[in-house]
Amino acid sequence: MQFSQGMNPWALNFHHLDLLMTSDTLAATFRQAMPVTERWAYFDHAAVSPLPRTAAEKLQQFAVECATEGDTLWPKWSAGAEECRRMSARLINADPGEIALIPSTTMGISFIAEGWPWQPGDNVVLPADEFPSNQYPWLNLRTRGVEVRRVEMPPTHLDLDRINAACDARTKIVSLSWVGYLNGWQTNLADALTIAHGHGAKLFVDAIQGLGAFPLDVSAISIDFLAADSHKWMLGPEGAGFSYIRREHLDTLRPIGVGWNSVPGGLDYSTIKDTWKPLASRYEGGALNMPGYLAMGESLRLLLELGPANIGQRIVEYTTELAAELAARGAIVHTRRDQPDHCSGIITFTLPDQDPLLVRQRCLENGVVLSVRGGRLRIAAHGYNNADDTDRLWKALF
Repeated sequence: MQFSQGMNPWALNFHHLDLLMTSDTLAATFRQAMPVTERWAYFDHAAVSPLPRTAAEKLQQFAVECATEGDTLWPKWSAGAEECRRMSARLINADPGEIALIPSTTMGISFIAEGWPWQPGDNVVLPADEFPSNQYPWLNLRTRGVEVRRVEMPPTHLDLDRINAACDARTKIVSLSWVGYLNGWQTNLADALTIAHGHGAKLFVDAIQGLGAFPLDVSAISIDFLAADSHKWMLGPEGAGFSYIRREHLDTLRPIGVGWNSVPGGLDYSTIKDTWKPLASRYEGGALNMPGYLAMGESLRLLLELGPANIGQRIVEYTTELAAELAARGAIVHTRRDQPDHCSGIITFTLPDQDPLLVRQRCLENGVVLSVRGGRLRIAAHGYNNADDTDRLWKALF
């Protein structure tokens, strides 16, 4: 099956971008905001990212305010959470009413999996090598008569032909990751959307390994659902993220986890309503993680100021150089780098005859942070990593 090339991710015309920074200028500006660079060469953004200075300061400020002022500043904190919602919407060019603030990607997936009006015999299609959070909520539907079609994939990339072949007239949702956590393959979402909608299905995207690193415009690529926690490439704290639900689908889904915050005028506790908010925030049933969203808002502010297109371009340039040098030094690089539009910030590799866990420990002892996933070493570089980090990486590895 032939697919369109989709949109060039560097050509997206985000209204908050005045011009593209040079790669080195971006890295230098970005680096000043990241205190982690004072101690570590940090290459673990696909696991848990360090906080920017302003996000850390916001958490500290909240703790002091909460300790000294109690709940008297709640209106201020609530306004900050709403600003986080607006910036989340701006990051993907959505309407703020389509954004739900959520505690995890898993929760955002569960909202769709449990809320869809399934009928026995319906099916959901997903790659078999998805991160567990994008498998268990769907597998849990088998008790409701839903068939879960887990499609085996090549180790290096997500093959959309295989996804297409697994779909049929009873496919209701195609669920996949924008960027694979194991192989770093960035899937063309326009092509994935064509497949899903071509079968009358909806597309759900686990975007946690892409948002914050690459631009996405849901008004141009009209995916149906998306979820991502902020603690990876968005540089936020754990337990704070957002879900996108295209407005036209809100009333199709059965709301899950509802509470006082799911109805219009929810602060009027004495009146029980019989309607939900006409917004994605109906999923925010109870109290929000105020410090988390306040800090996440600061991280998003930084990313939006730098520009997702700038960041993405820097990441691809930097990691392409890393992959080439790793191969030149004798490492076995398992991540494909032959198609720039499918590259991400993730590179997986092994060093011949060396235990990856021992290599990781050696790196930590030398001030370098990376991961081991699937028995392979994994580098996950962001836009602020630079030549100093690269030098420390080589010294630790070789």
